[in-house]
Amino acid sequence: MPLTAINEPAKTIYWHRELPPLAAELMGEHTIEANSERVPGTIAHRDDLWDRCYRDLMDQTAIRLDREIVRLGGHYAHILEEVIDSRRDDAKGETWLRGRFRYALYRRPGSGL
Repeated sequence: MPLTAINEPAKTIYWHRELPPLAAELMGEHTIEANSERVPGTIAHRDDLWDRCYRDLMDQTAIRLDREIVRLGGHYAHILEEVIDSRRDDAKGETWLRGRFRYALYRRPGSGL
């Protein structure tokens, strides 16, 4: 991941109302899916487990997006739409979150083929 002048990672993922750099060139729209870790599917501590799964889902999504941006030759992803639902495996007594994210892929100006 590129670094900024102060050695922080350059921003590559923009969520909903955040906008990528104005001069960025649109390459197309894509969709990815990601899953959170699986947790015990109990009613106890339900809010804590939801928060834990949500944080993990967002971490997994960021990892997937960073890889897709590089794989597709872009520089930025702008999340346009997300759908998150819960999944359950009753046989194992586990539950997790699954997210589907539609995003626009952009590149820096002048970096086209």
